Amino acid sequence: MHVRLMQRQDITQVVKIDREVFPTDWPPTNFSKEIDNRLALYLVVTENPPPACTSPTIKPRPGFLARLKSVFVKPPETTLNPENPVIGYAGMWILADEAHVMSIASGLEHRRQGIGEALMLAIFELARQHKARVVTLEVRVSNDIAQRLYIKFGFKNVGLRKGYYIDNREDAIIMTTDYLESEEAKHQLGVLWDEFAGRYGQTTFDLDRHERD
Repeated sequence: MHVRLMQRQDITQVVKIDREVFPTDWPPTNFSKEIDNRLALYLVVTENPPPACTSPTIKPRPGFLARLKSVFVKPPETTLNPENPVIGYAGMWILADEAHVMSIASGLEHRRQGIGEALMLAIFELARQHKARVVTLEVRVSNDIAQRLYIKFGFKNVGLRKGYYIDNREDAIIMTTDYLESEEAKHQLGVLWDEFAGRYGQTTFDLDRHERD
């Protein structure tokens, strides 16, 4: 897998995944508008890394900062190859000192392949880069699979939004992390990086906010 910031050419594929996973959400996300929103950060996962990124780039290393420096690579500008289809995406807004996850999804045929974990790791790194103190989100009360992923990443149930989802008036659980720069949070994230590396060592990340058009 390869994780990078979304580009305008990705929108058609991202919309397809969004409609597969969230068919009843209304109104649908306007990704063209979001990609121009300087508060928003959207990520995609492609099925294969670009040619220059085919060697493993995530390896367990001593020290949290050393590990982070080792996993991010900047691929060549040929990341939009049709042979590298988008198989997952995530979006968040940076609001003051809070990173708010708007959505996270993988294509239905690509479930249980670590896509959600890769996106969450990237979200946490971008949140730290943008000096966010915490990461927050809402999740349907019925979505046990997503809740388990979020709990694994240190999210805690802090409240309930009654009738939050327009399609069926389902309640949303409000979840948030502890302070990202706390020693406990950094240790937990380091453990998650190492666990992910053990299973998906070929995954590469490019999280530089260079020109996306």
